[in-house]
Amino acid sequence: MTSGQVSVGHVDGDVYEIHVRGHRLTVDQPVEAGGTDKAATPTELFAASLAACVAFYAGRYLDRHGHDRTGLRVHAAFDMATDRPARVAAIRITVHPPAGFPTERIPALTAVAGHCTVHNSLVRVPEVAVSVR
Repeated sequence: MTSGQVSVGHVDGDVYEIHVRGHRLTVDQPVEAGGTDKAATPTELFAASLAACVAFYAGRYLDRHGHDRTGLRVHAAFDMATDRPARVAAIRITVHPPAGFPTERIPALTAVAGHCTVHNSLVRVPEVAVSVR
């Protein structure tokens, strides 16, 4: 059963366009890696996907508990592995709740934000199959 689909097509050089449910995103590589730096890299979008998912879950938590989302920010920093295969070795996510968010609620917000779908998919690694047709 397929519950989501993404299509990626070549545009030019290292630029690719991603199609998701009628939305379009572009990826590229930095100039120093041979690209034209017209867009984020797929690896940056990987970290951004996790940060956005955490933000979504944090925002829903704030809503459920009567807190305004205004000012909610999530920051992601990541490190690449120094050995092979090429991969992200570590991701650090920092949630910045809105001003005035009660400090006693931080553990609960952390727990909820840390169980977003993307995070869960990293912790319980999905089966990935690559084929060429």
